[in-house]
Amino acid sequence: MARRKKIYEGKAKILYEGPEPGTIVQYFKDDATAFNAEKHDVIEGKGVLNNRLSEFFMAGLNAIGVPTHFIKRINMREQLVRQVEIIPLEVVVRNVAAGSMTKRLGIEEGTQLPRPIIEFYFKDDALGDPLVTEEHIIAFGWASQQDLDDMVALALRVNDFLSGVMMAVGIKLVDFKIEIGRIWDGDFMRLVVADEISPDSCRLWDVKTGQKLDKDVFRRDLGSLTDAYTEVAKRLGVLPSNVTHATKPTLIN
Repeated sequence: MARRKKIYEGKAKILYEGPEPGTIVQYFKDDATAFNAEKHDVIEGKGVLNNRLSEFFMAGLNAIGVPTHFIKRINMREQLVRQVEIIPLEVVVRNVAAGSMTKRLGIEEGTQLPRPIIEFYFKDDALGDPLVTEEHIIAFGWASQQDLDDMVALALRVNDFLSGVMMAVGIKLVDFKIEIGRIWDGDFMRLVVADEISPDSCRLWDVKTGQKLDKDVFRRDLGSLTDAYTEVAKRLGVLPSNVTHATKPTLIN
């Protein structure tokens, strides 16, 4: 597919104009960032892995009736998605205490939460993506109460799907972040899961050992990020089981 006009470049992806109206080509970069981009590196193969893993999760959600922006994977680093109006919120679902929750509330990392907890963060790098309440969201017009109800329902369905898929391969879904967008069909609007779902946006721990298989490997200097992501991909069947590094073998089509 010919490269189209660049629309936007973020920390981990570049968006290009799609081949048809209402479509976008999403390109996955090898860049890894943490702490609001204060820590940055380029890690060979990361974009390839995240493209394949996000395809796996988004296609799985589509198959069970959870709407997403995903249409198809184009090649090793690009996928075709529907153009959406992104709601300026990150939706975080937490099953186990980790990350900022442990710091804010003084809860020990690894504590099982009594139920999934959903948090909203306002998407603004300059502000550090601050935690916001539903009152803030409605008062400032970022989303309506109906939007919020639908976003919570979507997030919980994603949580059920991801938790089951991960537990089946010996991985605990600690938490994850999604973005949600609006798609308009005439006067009718619906919400869909957008952006990506990958180890960049999830916390994933090995059930038996507690080994981290997500971006915390990069945040905390715990080893090779591509090795961790490759392990997730191998367990899910996205890569052949004998693969040792994502950039060297031929990936499953």
